[in-house]
Amino acid sequence: MLFPTWAVAGFWGLVSGSALLLGAAAGYFLNVPQRLIAAIMAFGSGVLISTLSLELMEEAYEKGGFDSTGLGFVGGAAAYTFANWLLARYGAKHRKRSGHQQHAERTAVQQGQNPGNKSGADNGMALAIGALLDGIPESIVIGLSMLAGGTVSMVAVVAIFLSNLPEGLSSAAGMKKAGRTPQYVLLLWAGIAVISGLSSLLGYTVFSGFSADVVAATTAVSAGAVLAMIADTMIPEAFEVAHNFTGLITVLGFLVSFVLSKMG
Repeated sequence: MLFPTWAVAGFWGLVSGSALLLGAAAGYFLNVPQRLIAAIMAFGSGVLISTLSLELMEEAYEKGGFDSTGLGFVGGAAAYTFANWLLARYGAKHRKRSGHQQHAERTAVQQGQNPGNKSGADNGMALAIGALLDGIPESIVIGLSMLAGGTVSMVAVVAIFLSNLPEGLSSAAGMKKAGRTPQYVLLLWAGIAVISGLSSLLGYTVFSGFSADVVAATTAVSAGAVLAMIADTMIPEAFEVAHNFTGLITVLGFLVSFVLSKMG
């Protein structure tokens, strides 16, 4: 191999994370209709659901059995849910929304109406931490996927890339309506893209010496966190505008990821 495996893991994590920056730039500078944003978000949700079902959970089960997989899956979802609840108290509940929800939330924070933030301080840091919380589990998966044979799961990379685009797109559109500057938005998502690469690198290097049970549990933790993220932040944004078409578009995203997994 021309490059060390850890570097390859970091590279593919950066590639998948770069979709967040691309989506954010499109969401901020282009006037993308909310219906299209909602449809893309629903499609990305289907892609991720398929990936965590057919790739992550299957791989975790094969390596560690039901106990490690089940505990990791529920643990990942519980950890994400608690962190998401905490961030909502500080003004980051609507960080993925493309409408005026972020503006209303920012105004409430500035007026000291948020349960966790009575000082009136801006919620920019909470938004940044929320974006980080949403991006890390997906990126770690890429590094973990390389532990078996030293090659990356291109299905996982493509699926995460496809799901990151609408995440960045929707969030940045909402940030613009909330009065965020382009410097804030682009630097935020550029930073998350870099951290995605580092998370993927760490997913490979840190866990390469651990047992199969630990790797299985960690993979399942990531899967549980991703599924909780989809249910808490992506599906609500999609359904807000797409309504009755959300299910169909999500199914199409699932199908695309399913086809990719069979081709791989």
